[in-house]
Amino acid sequence: QVQLVESGGGLAQAGGSLRLSCAASGTIFSINAMAWYRQAPGSQREFVARIRTDGVTNYADSVKGRFTISRDDAKNAVYLQMNSLKPEDTAVYYCNAEIRSTHWATLFNYWGQGTQVTVSS
Repeated sequence: QVQLVESGGGLAQAGGSLRLSCAASGTIFSINAMAWYRQAPGSQREFVARIRTDGVTNYADSVKGRFTISRDDAKNAVYLQMNSLKPEDTAVYYCNAEIRSTHWATLFNYWGQGTQVTVSS
């Protein structure tokens, strides 16, 4: 099966930077897209950024101009460079991957376990 392993979370000061990483492993035939979501305490999970195989990216309005998503197809990895961090960025960040495990399988969304990002004021 597919596993997503995240790293890079931690504590940062307002205005600082963090870089999140996520690597997919297991039975993977192809990856259509990878994305990041986040969930703050007491709130719903929200979309942050997504990058497709063709390189097209999408960002939530709240992070445009501050966050950059990128991917490394050779490593089945996705990254989220977070600059100019704000306290409101504090949340658990989840990696998402749209993966076809075999040539005959349908596309399926897989999720990482989440990594905590805390931004102090």
